[in-house]
Amino acid sequence: MADQDPGWDLYRSFLAVMSEGSLSAAARNVGMTQPSLGRHMRELETKLGIALFVRSPQGLTPTELAHDLLPHAQAMAAATSAFRRGAAIQDDTATGVVRVTASEVIGIEVLPPMLTAFRKQQPGVVIELALSNQVQDLLRRDADIAVRMLRPTQQALVARPIGQIELGLHAHRRYLRAHGEPRSLDDLAHHTLIGYDHGTPYIRKLSPANVPYSREHFALRTDNDLAHLAMLRAGYGIGICQCALAARDPALVRLLPKALSLNMDTWLVMHEDQRRNRATRLLYQHLATGLIEYAAGKASKAKRA
Repeated sequence: MADQDPGWDLYRSFLAVMSEGSLSAAARNVGMTQPSLGRHMRELETKLGIALFVRSPQGLTPTELAHDLLPHAQAMAAATSAFRRGAAIQDDTATGVVRVTASEVIGIEVLPPMLTAFRKQQPGVVIELALSNQVQDLLRRDADIAVRMLRPTQQALVARPIGQIELGLHAHRRYLRAHGEPRSLDDLAHHTLIGYDHGTPYIRKLSPANVPYSREHFALRTDNDLAHLAMLRAGYGIGICQCALAARDPALVRLLPKALSLNMDTWLVMHEDQRRNRATRLLYQHLATGLIEYAAGKASKAKRA
């Protein structure tokens, strides 16, 4: 390996090529010309003393080694982003950048009113919202604050229990007018059901036992929670939804609440170092209050009042 370490701009270009799959798309992503980006890749290979791509008339094909090194480059990008956010946050004023990660449903359906209210209180804080159903690594500083459905186990994290978000069976009134309402869990076998495709161990753990609600029963299968919710709202069939979320829509009807009620543990998490950052600390406290109200059903009741 060469003595001189490659600069971060070369790693950033490498990430862009790996993410976009072509030099032209990567060049647009990072605001460079295609020839300049190509020179970056050759310079990175020279400094590292390895081949990262196989070149052909069709473009660049990443080598197996390039795929092996990709997670390390992604970790560098996360650390660089965390460094910038940390440098931007000042302890004496609520300014800077705070990165929040949450699941897609929480981020799109639940957090926007809370973040809007926070913006009115703290206009000097810029929020980055990263939505994914994959757990982001706060120790690696992929984010500053996370909304999680699993209790974190790392000791360096501050975790506040939000409570249990209740899940239940729901359907749109249009579907129920056309197909009737199930009177028991056994009746679900005769209805159009919306559920997961592959699911995760956590989703399968939540799935109700001894109920005709598993993959073989579903008339529509999706692992995308937003698609699941959209199909419920379209009147496609019966599915499981967060009760506090469904309560906001008078067209969604809770079904068999006494027979089926699932509870999803929810936690608000941040790295312990972030407690010294005023902007992060204020947003953490603000989200904790809002999410606790949401889990208790108070937010939806207030919205309907």
